[in-house]
Amino acid sequence: MSDNVRSAIFVAQYLFQRLATGVFVLVALVLGLATALSVAGIWPWLDMELAFGSTVYPQAGIAVQSGVTLLAVLLCFYLPANARIMALENSHRRFHIGMADVARAYATAHAADRAGMFQIQSEFDAVRERLAYMREHPDLESLEPQIMEIAAQMSCISRDLAEIYSDDKVDRARAFLKQRQQEVELFNRRIDRAKAVTLRLKQWAQDVELEESVAISQLERLREDLRDILPELGYREAPDPDGSVISLQRGARAAE
Repeated sequence: MSDNVRSAIFVAQYLFQRLATGVFVLVALVLGLATALSVAGIWPWLDMELAFGSTVYPQAGIAVQSGVTLLAVLLCFYLPANARIMALENSHRRFHIGMADVARAYATAHAADRAGMFQIQSEFDAVRERLAYMREHPDLESLEPQIMEIAAQMSCISRDLAEIYSDDKVDRARAFLKQRQQEVELFNRRIDRAKAVTLRLKQWAQDVELEESVAISQLERLREDLRDILPELGYREAPDPDGSVISLQRGARAAE
């Protein structure tokens, strides 16, 4: 709910409360005067009959008029307490509105203090400097001088906090954190590329090992096939002393 709508509701509630109070007082005065005139014999009593079961009360109008008059008078005695409650509510609303204005003025002065616009160190002169700044600010023209003075004093008290968290220092901290974040993102990208390269090399090594195992198995199969047909061709296997290479020799030369 916006501030304008809330203010309109408060104004309507205030007006209706005042209207109800006026109506209660007027009704009490009229009934009291009428009852007093009736007691004096100048004004006639209310004439009505009431029945309760089989019993009929022909003079019930006197009791009804007297009871309503008494109730109206008692309500008038209750109105001062209600007026004190409404006054307390209004003071609370004014206090709330005043604190909201003080907070708005203080936020403006504190933002200017963080930007480094105030340079005077003396407490009295610092308050005057902030007060002059708020008086010239276009968003604070409608505020009362007392509110601006309170906000200026609050801003002067928190000037150490404004110096610690000044806009310049905050901007440097943000720039430093942004640079660190960029470095971390760059490092993560390099890690991802290294992981991808490692995965490709690992897959490549597995493919090479698989091809070597296939080639070795084919070579062994070829050797097995040659062992079967070498005697028929007149050759035999002659391994080298180290056993790494096997040469072929004709059978006749081997016999000599």
